[in-house]
Amino acid sequence: MPKMKSHRGACKRFKKTASGKVKRERMNGSHILEKKTRKRKRRLHQSTLVDSTQEKHVKRMILA
Repeated sequence: MPKMKSHRGACKRFKKTASGKVKRERMNGSHILEKKTRKRKRRLHQSTLVDSTQEKHVKRMILA
């Protein structure tokens, strides 16, 4: 049986933390920023963790 390949798109979007959780960037922060409030744009800069319901699937995609 061949080796499992990692999902290259997922590898570019998700990173594994030292504690084993999966980190991601927030969406909607790249364009059409004029109508978004300053507070909302500031929050979009911050990364967050993947939801616990999706963490298993993402870990399998990035083979971590």
